[in-house]
Amino acid sequence: MRTTVTLDDDVAAAVERLRRAEGLGVSAAVNRLVRAGLVQRRDVRPFRQRTADLEFTIDVRNVGEVLDLLDDAP
Repeated sequence: MRTTVTLDDDVAAAVERLRRAEGLGVSAAVNRLVRAGLVQRRDVRPFRQRTADLEFTIDVRNVGEVLDLLDDAP
């Protein structure tokens, strides 16, 4: 399909950067950028650290003791 579009300056600059970097023509660069914009991004949930009450305090300065305590935990 052939059509005429007017690109904003920032979009034209992105097309030109891609065109030069990859040796593409204007149409190929525009198509690649449009396709990249069409890709649906899945919702990324923010990371949330979960914690659990172990019902005792652990001194983490001695890893061996911590592992022993955790092995014996219910």
